[in-house]
Amino acid sequence: MKTFRIFILCVLCALTAQAQKQYQLASPDGKLKTTITTGKQLTYDITLDGQQVLEASPLAMTLDNGEVWGEDDKPSKASRKSVNEKVPSPFYRATELLNHYNELTLQFKGFNVIFRAYNDGIAYRFVNKGKKPFNVVNELVDYHFPADGTASVPYVKQRQGQNRWANSFENYYANEPLSKLEKEKLIFLPLVVSMDNNVKVCITEVDLENYPGLYITGQGNTQLTGEFALYPKRTEQGGHNNLQMIVKETENFIAKVDKPRNFPWRVAIVTNDDKKLASTDLGYVLAEPSRLEDISWIKPGKIAWDWWNAWNLDGVDFKTGVNNDTYKAYIDFASKNGIEYVILDEGWAVNKKADLMQVVPEINLEELVAYANGKNVGLVLWAGYHAFNRDMENVCRHYAQMGIKGFKVDFMDRDDQEMTAFNYRAAETAAKYKLILDLHGTHKPAGLNRTYPNVLNFEGVNGLEQMKWETLRTAQVEYDVMIPFIRQVSGPMDYTQGAMRNAAKGNYYPCYYEPMSQGTRCRQLALYMILESPFNMLCDTPSNYEREQECTDFISGIPTVWEESIVLDGKMGEYIVTARRNGDTWYIGGITNWTSRDLEIDLSFLGDKTYTGKLFKDGVNAHRIGRDYKSEAIKVKKDDKVKIHLAPGGGFALVLK
Repeated sequence: MKTFRIFILCVLCALTAQAQKQYQLASPDGKLKTTITTGKQLTYDITLDGQQVLEASPLAMTLDNGEVWGEDDKPSKASRKSVNEKVPSPFYRATELLNHYNELTLQFKGFNVIFRAYNDGIAYRFVNKGKKPFNVVNELVDYHFPADGTASVPYVKQRQGQNRWANSFENYYANEPLSKLEKEKLIFLPLVVSMDNNVKVCITEVDLENYPGLYITGQGNTQLTGEFALYPKRTEQGGHNNLQMIVKETENFIAKVDKPRNFPWRVAIVTNDDKKLASTDLGYVLAEPSRLEDISWIKPGKIAWDWWNAWNLDGVDFKTGVNNDTYKAYIDFASKNGIEYVILDEGWAVNKKADLMQVVPEINLEELVAYANGKNVGLVLWAGYHAFNRDMENVCRHYAQMGIKGFKVDFMDRDDQEMTAFNYRAAETAAKYKLILDLHGTHKPAGLNRTYPNVLNFEGVNGLEQMKWETLRTAQVEYDVMIPFIRQVSGPMDYTQGAMRNAAKGNYYPCYYEPMSQGTRCRQLALYMILESPFNMLCDTPSNYEREQECTDFISGIPTVWEESIVLDGKMGEYIVTARRNGDTWYIGGITNWTSRDLEIDLSFLGDKTYTGKLFKDGVNAHRIGRDYKSEAIKVKKDDKVKIHLAPGGGFALVLK
């Protein structure tokens, strides 16, 4: 009897082995590896230099016809390929980017699963091959970590009276053990898990077209599980100034599928070097290439912004606000300082009508466009989501014909399938009329800026606007040294730096009409190099910039797109130093948290020439007076090292020609 039981066990083990099959995939440098297992459950894991980073984690997709892709599936074919190419990356951190990976495609009945291994990450996606329509009930996205690492996560801020997925994708990072994450709270992406040996795993997604965005929840252990917004069944106009569509009822599925399609890439960026995390290009190279043949009309640049500084001007003989006199003054300022755009933020269209064809009587847009054209300045209009969506074609046609250069669309505040489809439709329609877009009140970029390069910027960041109202406990300075390693991994962001009122530690207070930044003046200058924003705001009032002309000259001379970018040094949550090149000029910026810091900048990346330039550094009293700074001429070669002291919350900015 015992012999028979052993025989049965052997048969069962053999059958299990036959049912399961494993595939190995390694990065081009061989350091990053994944083992994909098929059979009862499709899983993959990740190792870096032999260290287990992710244990076998399941992936599956459940359809409303009862099919579950990834469970009890046997691939009919496995194919491999390797790609090593340069891809153009206009309006980004470099002229071109390296797209180097090994790929494995597993073909199943009705669907494929594609895995890619890059030197800095593992990605996978489902592909639908069938032509019959269906609904996706759910997608299983799990991350099983081998130990209790520290998670740096942005929780969703729950909105009263709205479903749990409604949010503006803005929050500070909570740093907690995986096992201590709040299970009832949703986490939006990107997030980072820090493990032994300084290994960091950044979780995000790419190619988020016509599919709901991924949220993560903690499970009270070392596992993270994905969740998606259900498809809207009934929406109702409301929210901020009646410019939003609030989801009142949902379907019992997350997405509709009506044709063959690729689903989003699930991306795990893995590195034991913080500099590489801040340098990864996976958010761009994984995205679908540009659908625009002609991009010559797309003009990135800087924008004089009205809203943050509350339309404030002093020393003028008219009452400032949403009126032509104020905007002509902003246009004059932009023209004088070589700033490409002026934006008319909320207020130019009649409030609470959600109708962009109704302009307030204080504004004459035709007159402003003509005035701006004469000054070589472009005008951009703010638009609430519902107002833009309900009349998109007509609005784009009308204002493009008038001479408006683009729109900043705001208050989407969702990423269900209906909303992610809107982002692509808005990009396509705007491009048809040669309009640029800044998508505010939206989720992370997720590759849209490659597919539609006219979408120059995105919010999805807890940016400087928060300083108008945040409490004294706010640590924006600490947030600033997190986002280059987390949020910026997914693409550019409309952080809106440039404050001329600068509060040293302990001096900040919220002030809606005359807001200030936390940290030093040089920190604000450095953020123009640290953060990526092809469409980049100058947040403060022209009057303040005119009083600080030296800083204004420096800001106005900084490009917004780059031929080359290098993260020279950095540690997530502590400090970062970034160098960017445009032509033969290098721009270098560094910031620290509330800890003062002495840095030594290695200039070995410079060419074999002598460089001259200007250094802005924290003043001797910047730890007490945030605006205190010193500028000095500098002359260096690549063998030199520049030593700089950063005050608490400080920074430095250096331009070398």
